[in-house]
Amino acid sequence: MRVLMFGWEFPPHITGGLGTACFGLTKGLVKHGVEVIFVVPKAFGDETKEGFRLVNASDVVLDFTKTETREYWDNIQFMEIGSNLVPYLDPEEFERVVTSEQLTGKDEQHSVFSKQYTFSGKYGPNLMEEVSRYALVASSIAANNTFDVIHAHDWLTYPAGITAKKLTGKPLVVHVHATEFDRSGENVNQPVYDIERQGMTEADLVITVSNLTRQIVIERYGIPAEKVITVHNAVEPVERPDREEVTKHVKEKVVTFLGRVTYQKGPDYFVEAAYKVLKRDSNVRFVMAGSGDLLNRMIRRVAQLKIATKFHFTGFLAGPEVDTMFAMSDVYVMPSVSEPFGISPLEAMRSNVPVVISKQSGVAEVLQHALKVDFWDIDALADAIYGILHYEGLSKMFIRYGKSEVDNLIWENAAINVIEVYNQAVL
Repeated sequence: MRVLMFGWEFPPHITGGLGTACFGLTKGLVKHGVEVIFVVPKAFGDETKEGFRLVNASDVVLDFTKTETREYWDNIQFMEIGSNLVPYLDPEEFERVVTSEQLTGKDEQHSVFSKQYTFSGKYGPNLMEEVSRYALVASSIAANNTFDVIHAHDWLTYPAGITAKKLTGKPLVVHVHATEFDRSGENVNQPVYDIERQGMTEADLVITVSNLTRQIVIERYGIPAEKVITVHNAVEPVERPDREEVTKHVKEKVVTFLGRVTYQKGPDYFVEAAYKVLKRDSNVRFVMAGSGDLLNRMIRRVAQLKIATKFHFTGFLAGPEVDTMFAMSDVYVMPSVSEPFGISPLEAMRSNVPVVISKQSGVAEVLQHALKVDFWDIDALADAIYGILHYEGLSKMFIRYGKSEVDNLIWENAAINVIEVYNQAVL
């Protein structure tokens, strides 16, 4: 089987779990003999390509005399926004919403309708323009390649997937890693919601990363239940640095939050729980690793609570830095308000770190050896952290059985379920 796959980011150039998941799933599919053509807006040249073809959309030159290109440009809309927008992060504000009118009158070097267009590969102010261009490029790539099924990851690539389907008639599978309700709560951005809903509606089948997300897709987007299939995320089975190999530099035990510092991830609950734990035991240090729109507010709150000497902000961590952070951690905490899945607890458990996760996360559906609390229950969160730190038998149990559990949650197994979805789509 051959798959034309559309993604928006690819390791090592990632902002969150989306790129990590795409890479892991692609490697898993290749191990089962699936041929993958993976398209990204911008390839930087240092991506790891293990048995699959990586296509750089920035290299594609469009010929507007060709039917497949001209057929779709009239239907493309794009928005200009004044703040960064990443797959799991809500935009701070929409500055302008514009509809593409005509090819004439535009600077062809910077227009989505120019013959060649260099994508930034980022989530900047021209993001929606790039989403539109990406859909145009998809028509050219689809017309010049052979494949059995189209796979589009998250809303940014849904227009590309739809375009490829309309051109070739091949079945489309869209993969929902997060929804606008996860990013923005009830204050959804209507244009993004509309793109999501159109992608799910046009798709032959929809993959969700958890049953939690599946219910949102069915109830909030009106997608028929029989069309939505859950395939839980997984983790890469790679070696991590041993605790003895990492210099900790502090004598206290370390409790870590690692993720985007945004509403969705619940960083404020982590700060409040830290305050409660420190009132019972001052011999603990808390680390918030990540960046996001709530970071400054978290720093101010830590100062107000007078726990700054025991609380550290590292900024965004990636690659080996994440591995080192886990090696120094005694507890990992993910108090997400709404988490479609959440790969980071699996990464922590793989590094022999016991975890505390919110019941409102997709990963809670598959993990048995993790402490689970309601994100809003700060007392329960603080008790869970305190318990793991002070009861050695509890910590050892979660480390031992958690590591064994997560070793079976690998992408190679998840890929088998995705292949079953492909087979169903091509029937």
